[in-house]
Amino acid sequence: MKNSVEVYIEFSFKGENHALTSTVDLDLLLARQDSLQFLYTHLANEHGIDTYSYLFEVMQEADIEFKNVQGVAAEFMGDSKFSFAELESKWKNFHIPALLQPIAHKEMGVSDLDQNPSLKNALIQAYNLGKESNRH
Repeated sequence: MKNSVEVYIEFSFKGENHALTSTVDLDLLLARQDSLQFLYTHLANEHGIDTYSYLFEVMQEADIEFKNVQGVAAEFMGDSKFSFAELESKWKNFHIPALLQPIAHKEMGVSDLDQNPSLKNALIQAYNLGKESNRH
């Protein structure tokens, strides 16, 4: 099942009230390793707000509300708060090894990374290093 969430933000700028909403594909967000800060940019782009404007800066000061959480992500919604950090941790613990398993099998004949924790850890560290170096 696809993980998604509806994000909503409300703020005022120059006497005008703004209420923006968007549905976000959390799987895509996590795969790109974007932070929640990306949601402001996503909302701005979707609603025609220049990300180099004062309007955008004011928007970033407002809190984002989350609702209609779908998929496994719904487990991390409680008391009107969405725990993106917990979802991200669970997603990484499942998704990254699943991406690396075929490589371990093809290159080293390892059919189950969980049976070789040192290799699993090394591959995950290499994956994270590659992702981090791609950001700079």
